[in-house]
Amino acid sequence: MIRPNIRFALSFVRRPLCSFTCMFASMPAMQPSESTTTASTTASTPPWHAAYPTPENAQPEGVMREEVLAMLNKAGLMDQHNAKAQDFILVDLRRTDHEGGTIRGSVNLPAQSLYPTIPTLYFILKAAGVRKVIWYCSSSRGRGTRAAGWFADYLSNQGDGDMESLVLVEGIKGWATAGPEYTVWMDGYEKSMWCEN
Repeated sequence: MIRPNIRFALSFVRRPLCSFTCMFASMPAMQPSESTTTASTTASTPPWHAAYPTPENAQPEGVMREEVLAMLNKAGLMDQHNAKAQDFILVDLRRTDHEGGTIRGSVNLPAQSLYPTIPTLYFILKAAGVRKVIWYCSSSRGRGTRAAGWFADYLSNQGDGDMESLVLVEGIKGWATAGPEYTVWMDGYEKSMWCEN
């Protein structure tokens, strides 16, 4: 379970930021780059991430599922009523493919709407004392890596060496197929979604 103050604060990430204008006026705006906002005359639709810059940190640091499992066990998140304070957060970036379960305690922030919210998300996580942000999607080779890179870039631009932006190696697919010691940590786990045919 995420500490109540983080969950409450994250509920504001999806709300319009106009009410936060004064609070964040001094923060640098993160807008789509000019080169990516020009409409293409091709018949194909560009991918969602084409509206935003490529992360400078194209290969963010990864974290193995064994380490995340140890972190979850240490925080006591199996019994959410007696969970200890934690200094990490798991972010599930899936949107339309958010099915089959998620790692207990994760927040769902779809990658497609993440980039413009990074300054606000950073402010919330920093205030909550989060030191590790662990991103994942299905395989963590696309959205997970991109989100971890964007957030690592933002941390670097802020001069923040205390917080880490990590990608869960092999994503939720690797977690869900690694055995019962992992699936017991999934909310909404549906075995049929993860079985290979």
